[in-house]
Amino acid sequence: MRSEDGHLSDAQLVAIADGEVVGREARRLEEHLTACWQCRSRRAELERTIAHYVRVHRNTSEKMPPMDESRARLLARLVQQSAAAPAASVSSRRLGRVAYGTVAACLILGAGLVLYFSELRAGATPVPDGQLTPGATRIVTKEDLCSVEAFDGFYPIPARVAFNVFESYQIQNPRPRSYEVDYLITPALGGAEDIRNLWPQPYASGEWNAHVKDALESHLHDLVCRDQLDLKVAQRDIASDWIAAYRKYFNTKSPLPDHVAFSVDPPWEN
Repeated sequence: MRSEDGHLSDAQLVAIADGEVVGREARRLEEHLTACWQCRSRRAELERTIAHYVRVHRNTSEKMPPMDESRARLLARLVQQSAAAPAASVSSRRLGRVAYGTVAACLILGAGLVLYFSELRAGATPVPDGQLTPGATRIVTKEDLCSVEAFDGFYPIPARVAFNVFESYQIQNPRPRSYEVDYLITPALGGAEDIRNLWPQPYASGEWNAHVKDALESHLHDLVCRDQLDLKVAQRDIASDWIAAYRKYFNTKSPLPDHVAFSVDPPWEN
């Protein structure tokens, strides 16, 4: 459902950010986002807010209180403010109740969003932390990678390795289908199954997600195998900044519409 002005609703943008929109609906919403700069701007603002929260969370040693405790504190504060309010005329009280209800709703919504996204730990980012995931390769030749027998497009991550990756990014209780535990340098380009080459990537949320990176990986593999790109260059470009590499090799600032639903690797399911 869209808002009355024809743009995506806040609920839809949150659902997209959380990776809860899939299939035909995901393609429809992404097509709207591609054509609508206002909705893209609102989504970017939402993601910046989440990223800011993550930075604050990572830089503080104070543990966040449990959800039930936070809700109880908020409700207690609202009750105290209500009891302390001075008597007023009937019309003033009605107006006050409306204003008070609006403020209370905003406070509850804000607290809920903070707690909701704190569960995600939003350590999943479009590009990995360079210190945690600098990339790692194995010794291979172009012939090794380009043979039909060697390339099947899917390289599953063992569960124990995936949980180690989530732990290194401080993601507790990762939500199924919200992430892809992805190789920074795909094995199709000689990437190693090494925790230094893995990170929890947003699967479908955000503009630069796992679907878009899968399209880049496939394209670079094709270029290498057609002798149009040196393997070492492909490895270096995707490891240093895969988004910049995507823009370079596809000559575009934003993901192409055909890549919104491009998929090789499945999401993490636990």
